[in-house]
Amino acid sequence: MSKLLLVEDDESLAIGIEFTLKDEGYEVLRASTLKQANVSFQAEEIDLIILDVNLPDGNGYDLCREIRKKSDVPIMFLTALDEEVNIVLGLEIGGDDYITKPFRVRELLSRVKALLRRNSKNLPTGNKLRSGDLEIDTSTASVKKLGEDITLTAQEYKLLLTFLYKPGVILKRDEILKELIEGDDVFFDENTLSVYIKRIREKIEDDSKVPEYIITQRGLGYMWNKEVTQ
Repeated sequence: MSKLLLVEDDESLAIGIEFTLKDEGYEVLRASTLKQANVSFQAEEIDLIILDVNLPDGNGYDLCREIRKKSDVPIMFLTALDEEVNIVLGLEIGGDDYITKPFRVRELLSRVKALLRRNSKNLPTGNKLRSGDLEIDTSTASVKKLGEDITLTAQEYKLLLTFLYKPGVILKRDEILKELIEGDDVFFDENTLSVYIKRIREKIEDDSKVPEYIITQRGLGYMWNKEVTQ
């Protein structure tokens, strides 16, 4: 049973979300402040966090930044702020998805299931891939650069493998999105993909502004620009 941490200070909304998630078989822990959320996260093995942006003692972005220093647990932002700049900020600091209020219950459940599925890292195993200064062990879903560990979220890791399995091939944006979604309801758009590409570049490139691994082919898509060996 997956254990979810719901961080929401609107009690009536939190009760409704908790009921819906429990009805689907999830174990749900509730917190209404950043302090309570931190305590629960430290004490429990959490599989996914649903995180409101505006909280009485701060904002969800701060908690996301803290969690990302030590964990790649999936984080879904729950917010009434539907302006693009706020959505992009949430993704750039390490969020995996977002849903804006008001939302439909089925949409929330579908997104939760999709994030949990992606985080299982159920990807090809038993091989080591090498490209440039990178070494990827698909049996443990680990990535190293010059021997140093690189922390990727499940979605970032999956996107990285999408490129590694097709080096030197220009991948159109819709092709990449299709690989990431895997039959799930479509929750990614091209702006979201751009954020993920930016995040991966910041982790694997020597200079993310002058990328050598993932290069942009303007008007066409992206390409992995290094040889890949096993």
